[in-house]
Amino acid sequence: MPVSKMKWKKYTIKTTTAAEDLVSGMLMDLGMEGVQIEDNIQLSESDTKAMFVDILPELPPDEGIGMVSFYLESDNEGVHFPEGIKDEEDMRIKIAQGLKELEDFVDVGEGTITSDETEDKDWINNWKQYFKPFMVNDIVIKPTWEEVPDDMVGRMVVDIDPGTAFGTGSHETTQLVIKQMEKYINNETELLDVGTGSGILSVIGLMLGAKHVIGTDLDPNAIIATDENMEANGISKERYEVIEGNIIDDPAIKNHIGFEKYDVVTANILADIIIPLLPEILPHMKINGILITSGIINMKEQAVKDAFRSLDGFEIVETTYQGEWVSVTAKRVK
Repeated sequence: MPVSKMKWKKYTIKTTTAAEDLVSGMLMDLGMEGVQIEDNIQLSESDTKAMFVDILPELPPDEGIGMVSFYLESDNEGVHFPEGIKDEEDMRIKIAQGLKELEDFVDVGEGTITSDETEDKDWINNWKQYFKPFMVNDIVIKPTWEEVPDDMVGRMVVDIDPGTAFGTGSHETTQLVIKQMEKYINNETELLDVGTGSGILSVIGLMLGAKHVIGTDLDPNAIIATDENMEANGISKERYEVIEGNIIDDPAIKNHIGFEKYDVVTANILADIIIPLLPEILPHMKINGILITSGIINMKEQAVKDAFRSLDGFEIVETTYQGEWVSVTAKRVK
C-alpha cells in the first residue's frame, strides 16, 4: 500500500521590515514553528561574516516590505493547528488581534494573510542533499544518512546530523580546529568545548582518544544534537556532558565545569565572543593546557592576538589559516 505524502499549508503575512521580528515573535507565541522571513534588506559585510555567508545575493531595491510565513502540517483530516487554536478562522482572528496589538509599537503594514498548500518535498530537510561525506586530514565526516564512499573506507569515520544546532564540520573554521585537535589530544585529555553546537568537536575529541569532554552552549538544541551525535558514534554518556549556559558570566556554569581541569579547550565561535571569553576560560585550564580558538575572520586576527597578549597567562603557540579564516592556538603558561 503506498504511503501518503504529508502536505504543508503555508500562511504568509505581508508586513513591514520594521515589524518582521515582532510579527515572528507573535506567531511563535501562538505556537507556530519554523517562521520564515523574506525581504530585500541587503546583508551588511559584518552580517555576512557572522553568518558564514560567502557571497552576498543581488536583491531588488528594499521597499520596506517583509513577508513572514509559517507552515502547518496538513493531511486528509485537515490542517493541524497548534494547541489552543480551534481552526483556521480562529487562527486568523488571533493573528489579526496580535497584529492590532503590535500597531501600538510599529507599523505592521497591510497585515494581510494569504495561504497555499505545498506537496511534501520535505522542505525542512531539503538542505540534506547538499551535505555529503568529506575528509579533514584522514578523518571522514559524513551525515548519518549517507554511506562511506569507497575511496574513504578504512579511515576514522564521524557520523554527524547537525539537526537544528547547525554544524556539519564543512566550514573552514571547524576544519581548522579539527586539525589542531589532532596535534594536542591524547588518551589523558580532559576536553572543554565552548559553544559546542552540534557537538562535532566534542565527538571528534573523544574519537581521537580524549578521556572526557564537557560541552557548553547557549542553545538548548545543542543539548539534543550533541546527545544524538554521540549516540550515532557509539559514545557512552559516561564520557561526555553537555550543559546549557554562558561560561562568560554565569558563576554556576563556571563552578560546574571546574577550575584548572582542562588539557584542551576548543572555542569555535566568533572573534567578538572569543575576546571576552579569554580571561574567563584561563582559570579552567591546567598549566600548559591548550586553547584552540577559531571562527576568526582575518580582519579580526590582530584584535584576538592583542587580547591574548594583554593577559598574563597565555602564550600564542601557533596561528593557522584556511581561506579567510584564522585559528589561534595558545598555551596557559602560568
